[in-house]
Amino acid sequence: MMTTLFPRQRRFPRYLRGFTLIEVMVVVVILSILAAVVVPRIMDNPDKARIVKAKQDIRVIKNQLDLYRLHNYRYPTTEQGLEALVQKPADAAHWQDGGYLDKLPKDPWGKPYQYLSPGQHGDIDIYSLGADGQPGGEGVDADVGNWNLDE
Repeated sequence: MMTTLFPRQRRFPRYLRGFTLIEVMVVVVILSILAAVVVPRIMDNPDKARIVKAKQDIRVIKNQLDLYRLHNYRYPTTEQGLEALVQKPADAAHWQDGGYLDKLPKDPWGKPYQYLSPGQHGDIDIYSLGADGQPGGEGVDADVGNWNLDE
C-alpha cells in the first residue's frame, strides 16, 4: 500500500481547493495597476462628471415633461414647475397614476433644477445654474440647459 505525501490533495478535488498566495498576489498587483491608471483620471475630472450628470438629469426630466404633455396636451406652467411631475396639479385631467418622477432630483451641486414654460430657448427651459448657482458663467459655473445638451 502506498502512502502519499499530500493526503489532502486526494480528499479534495481541484475545484474545491482555494487560491494560492501567488495567484492572490497577481490579482492584487493587477488591480493596483488598474487603480493607479483609472483613479487619477476620475479624480481629475469631478467637474466634468457633474456636468455630464446634470445633462443626463435634464434629459430624463425633459422626457417626462414630454410624456406629461402627451397626456395633458400642454406642459406644466412655470408656476406649477417641475413639481407637477411628482404631485398632480389641479388642472391635469389626464395625469399619470403614480406621477412621472418619484422625486425631483437636485442638480449635482445640490440645488434644484430650474424650469420655465414658455422658455427663453424654446417651448420649455430646464436648466441648472452650474457650480456658482448664478445665471451665466463659464466652465463649471456655466448654465446647463436642455438647449445646450450637445455642447
